[in-house]
Amino acid sequence: MISHFQFKNMYNNKQLPGWVFSFYFKGIKYEGNYHKNGEIEWIGQSPGEENQEFIKKQIHELMLFHVYE
Repeated sequence: MISHFQFKNMYNNKQLPGWVFSFYFKGIKYEGNYHKNGEIEWIGQSPGEENQEFIKKQIHELMLFHVYE
């Protein structure tokens, strides 16, 4: 499970969609960009292939909860 999930708007104009996020997974910090179409662009290190789908699903759920509701 991911922990310490944080996000902020990518642009000063908060009406433009796009967010920067960060979180910890198994003690490692990950960062990325979440685009308006749901695409995730990793910044720096990305999670291993065996965990990526699980993590992407959790990020999508968190973004839907925090941004779109």
